[in-house]
Amino acid sequence: MERRGPAELVLAAAVARRHYLAGQSKIEIADELGLSRFKVARLIEFARDSGIVRIEIVADGELDLDRSAQLQERYGLRHAVVVDGSRVEAAALTVHLGAAAARLLSEILTDDDVLGLPWSRSVDTMTRALGDLPTIDVVQLSGAMEVEGHDSSAVDIVRRAARATGGGSSIFYAPLLLDDATGAATLRREPQVARVLGQAARVTKAVMGVGAWGAGMSTVFDAVSSTDRDEIRALGIIGELAGVFFDAEGRLVEPPLSQRIVTISAEALRGIDEVIAIVSGKSKGEAVRAALAGGLVNAVVADAALCDELLRPA
Repeated sequence: MERRGPAELVLAAAVARRHYLAGQSKIEIADELGLSRFKVARLIEFARDSGIVRIEIVADGELDLDRSAQLQERYGLRHAVVVDGSRVEAAALTVHLGAAAARLLSEILTDDDVLGLPWSRSVDTMTRALGDLPTIDVVQLSGAMEVEGHDSSAVDIVRRAARATGGGSSIFYAPLLLDDATGAATLRREPQVARVLGQAARVTKAVMGVGAWGAGMSTVFDAVSSTDRDEIRALGIIGELAGVFFDAEGRLVEPPLSQRIVTISAEALRGIDEVIAIVSGKSKGEAVRAALAGGLVNAVVADAALCDELLRPA
């Protein structure tokens, strides 16, 4: 960059102060200082490029607004909320992400929406932080899993959310994963299960966790056999949303394991207008990036570590 003398540097600072701090237009500054507006524009540009002016988007509490804006812009998201995990204890990160997602729902839900919730550890945590919401219905999108440390069923999650909305709840009692396809098919044909899963067509907004196909990153992965895991990998599958599988391009895939899962159909997932993912951890970057690329998710509540991974050049 061309070296400037002290007079030019002071002039650039004076112009920048008028423009950024006093809110004056380029024409007003030019008139006051006897400069052309083109000279003023060049000085403002120089002040930014040289570091005389530093524009910083500050955090709001634990929310990293700069990362949030960058993530939203990079992927064209409906909403992006990034929680700075360095500001909270690691064990409490899930609680903070759930609270951030709850606040987002309070802001974006309208009386015309129907909220869909599957069983998910992150969604369970979010529903515990829900406050007053519009009077809307809540629909269960999947069966439930038994996971140590989480004693809520999918029914509990939906009922808790419905208490916050004051609306109706559509629920069914079923596990997410069964040992055989025949048992799962029988359950899906049960009138109550079939009716509620059919209600997914009404859902306008859903909140889900994102499972990456690896140990400790997907409750489905952790629950199935090594043979199932290898079979899924062989098909190029890298993640799942409520037991609906997708590959590295974000394309939905239905492996044989899908026949043992009680959840919404791939078509129903595709039909939801806004799917908000609550997800954390750099290790889930590949799966989340694929879900975004495939349009399976169009809003994200994430931690800073995952955000940085998603913003990293491919």
